[in-house]
Amino acid sequence: MKFPTAHTVLLIIAAFVAVITWLVPAGQYDRLHYDASADSFKVTGSEEKTLPATQQSLDELGIKIPLENFTEGDIWKPIGIPGTYKRAVANPQGVIEFFQAPLKGIEEAIDIILFVLILGGAIGVVHTTGAFDSGVTSLSKLLEGKEYLLIIIITSLIAAGGTTFGLAEETIAFYPILVPVFLAAGYDAMVAVACIYIGSSMGTMASTVNPFSVIIASDSAGINWLTGINGRMMMLFVGLSLCLWYILKYARKVKRDPSKSIIFDQKEELEQRFLAKQNQVASALSGRQKMILVVFALCFVIMIYGVSSLDWWFLEMTTVFFVGAIIMGVIAKVREKAFVKNFISGAKDLLSVALIIGVARGITILMNQGQVSDTLLYQSSLLVEGMPKGLFINMLYFLYTGLALFVSSSSGMAVLTMPVFAPLADVVGIGRELIVNAYMYGQGLFAFINPTGLILASLTVVNVGYNKWLKFIMPLLIILAVLGMIALTAGVYL
Repeated sequence: MKFPTAHTVLLIIAAFVAVITWLVPAGQYDRLHYDASADSFKVTGSEEKTLPATQQSLDELGIKIPLENFTEGDIWKPIGIPGTYKRAVANPQGVIEFFQAPLKGIEEAIDIILFVLILGGAIGVVHTTGAFDSGVTSLSKLLEGKEYLLIIIITSLIAAGGTTFGLAEETIAFYPILVPVFLAAGYDAMVAVACIYIGSSMGTMASTVNPFSVIIASDSAGINWLTGINGRMMMLFVGLSLCLWYILKYARKVKRDPSKSIIFDQKEELEQRFLAKQNQVASALSGRQKMILVVFALCFVIMIYGVSSLDWWFLEMTTVFFVGAIIMGVIAKVREKAFVKNFISGAKDLLSVALIIGVARGITILMNQGQVSDTLLYQSSLLVEGMPKGLFINMLYFLYTGLALFVSSSSGMAVLTMPVFAPLADVVGIGRELIVNAYMYGQGLFAFINPTGLILASLTVVNVGYNKWLKFIMPLLIILAVLGMIALTAGVYL
């Protein structure tokens, strides 16, 4: 017997979630949404009403959040109103809903899926020009004897993207590009996955200015996002250092003895897939190939700038790679029929990844339709209420780790939980920034292995099994879990 594919793993989890909707009572918090066009608050749930957008309205609802967090657009999603949880009419998800969920997920995640497919098409165009393969050969020779620098630089840069603007889904683009580089450097594909995924996960786990986690969570908790930033920066530095040590240790072992690789049984298969063309091209890059690589690199630069500074999202990112593919095809003088063929072939290579993203979104849809997310949140709040502050913050940390399976979106988790958990900090006698940190560290920790997150899609690009990833990552995960506990406990008592 073999470990099931990523798609089957997600379907098993979806079935589990569907069963939960039959066992866990349905319930909902009332929601508060700011309507900028009318400059008013709308309350939905057990009763629907409109309130003036004033601080008094927030105080009367028991929401200790400054009004400007809403009016200035920092909180753009509906938030739960503390103390309003009520049982709802049960809506258990049956067989029909189970089979429809992946399809609805694909429909709902179509923007991400389109980005992945267009990205695959652009990569297919680059491959057909031979520019990428020649570039890999040149880079391998340049780094000969200093391959470890590749691990440090790439992991650190991606972690910087994660901590600043939430670099996550965009990293799917890096795997087909960087895996051949690491293979040519004498490492295995697991090192490439580790550098990219661990870098992104560690960066988002210890977010410093990430608007999709720390800023929206702080705003939803009613505090300035700069509160507690020193502790998060220390967490980022220590955590990233541990991650680099762990990856480098494994990489050196594999480079000395390839049989020590966790995926040694796939060595020939992966080298054939990612390095097959490399030996068929000259190591020297032609001028035309250099231009193509410059255009391809500029696509990433423009994408990152647009996301971080221009409020771009997947439509704009997809457009960048679509236009980039056309420009690279023109530079390479690829004939129209050959261009279309190679573009479609590249998109086909990432079709499996695109489907995984849709199926994972379907799990969230089952949770929402079954109305059990708020019930799990309510029961969690009862569980930690009244605990000693040291025990409280660590229990909350691990509660967030568990909740992340059902709510993989960082911004969704923030607006769902902060209005409920943040007031508990006042009762226990700790700063609300520790609630924000517990949310980031807990959800970020589980992101390393979260099957409803990006890890399965990432592994599918490289054709590495989830079970092998678990074998690789678990020792590091335990180390980071302990680090999170130390950081939160120190924040409580120091």
